[in-house]
Amino acid sequence: MANERTVIRGIVLRSVDTKEADKILTVLTGELGKLAVVAKGARGRRSRVTAATQLLVYSEMTLTERRGWQILSEANTIELFSGIRQDLERLSLASYFAELTEAVTYADLPAGEILSLLLNALYALGTLNRPAALVKPAFEVKLMSLSGFEPLADRCAVCGREEPEEPMLDVVRGTLHCARCPQKGGLSMPLGTAGLAALRHIVYGDSKRLYAFQMPEEDLRRLGHAAEAYVAAQLERGFRTLDYYKRIKSD
Repeated sequence: MANERTVIRGIVLRSVDTKEADKILTVLTGELGKLAVVAKGARGRRSRVTAATQLLVYSEMTLTERRGWQILSEANTIELFSGIRQDLERLSLASYFAELTEAVTYADLPAGEILSLLLNALYALGTLNRPAALVKPAFEVKLMSLSGFEPLADRCAVCGREEPEEPMLDVVRGTLHCARCPQKGGLSMPLGTAGLAALRHIVYGDSKRLYAFQMPEEDLRRLGHAAEAYVAAQLERGFRTLDYYKRIKSD
């Protein structure tokens, strides 16, 4: 219905400048999934919606439908995630999270769990100051799991051992196997015992405790490589924000 007003809560995944002072936003909501929203005059000096149209800002928005477009009428910011914006490295990682989330979400498909996952990841980075090296693989694997790409991490896919020897993750097949169990094709990444425990915690554990684990630095590094490779193999694409993050992050 023309001029129908809808109130939503959502986070900006992408913001594109257009025309004179307008923006086109990609907004993720829990109930309506991913939306394209036009924010007229958002770049103007007197605009009341400027803050809410920034990347990674979570807001309550009032939308009016006009000619098939959702027009932003009003907006009240709920969370700016200021802690992330004060650190370029964390902001670049959060931007990757936004681009990755946009890649696996759709219009008219509810995304409540994914929205919560993204908000919690930003909170973990910006407020709790959890290590980026831990938050990144946990977010990547959990997002893939919620998006229909959950890896099978309960046992070796070849011999059936519940505790695989020298566990490996085949990032193409999305299966676990022992290092000694032959697998043709695919691409397998080493996990180690600690990495396997962390993978199972991420995939099968309580989402509210997603980042509540610790592991040796070397094991965390291997988990990070495996998670990143898993995303790339399953989605068959790269991410410019990830490339940027890897260029600027501290060793």
